[in-house]
Amino acid sequence: MKTQTFPRIHVSYHVSNISSTVDFYTKFFGVEPIKVKKDYAKFLLSEPSLNISFIKSDEPIQKETLHFGIEVDNPDHLKQKLGSAMSYNLPIDVEKEVKCCYAKQDKFWVTDPDGYKWEVFQFMEDVAVNDAKYSGEGACCTSSATDKEETTDCC
Repeated sequence: MKTQTFPRIHVSYHVSNISSTVDFYTKFFGVEPIKVKKDYAKFLLSEPSLNISFIKSDEPIQKETLHFGIEVDNPDHLKQKLGSAMSYNLPIDVEKEVKCCYAKQDKFWVTDPDGYKWEVFQFMEDVAVNDAKYSGEGACCTSSATDKEETTDCC
């Protein structure tokens, strides 16, 4: 049986302001969008292979249970991505050696203008239990504002 592969993942979601979204994601992804209209923007990334589009919506943005994640291969790559996010003064929450999703990880979170959270993480090893703040229903892989660590040092 031949295994099918998918060359690129596509994600699309609603945002409240195309201009601020394009500004944020140009900085976060480090690339320019390939298409921008008054109510739409699209980025095409090679690593990770992602087609992501943003659609302007006048309705309230529903994001409570949603976050996105990008896994990096090593601590140096994580440190480089964190440095890039910091250079643009993006809102950052750093977590070191956290046990989340039954994995030990170093990670940081950035939050876009509509409150969508992006997790950039490096997997270290599998673990048997999660940290207390990541235990319980709906707790895994979400950054908590009350647990924010004010730091600029990572990895």
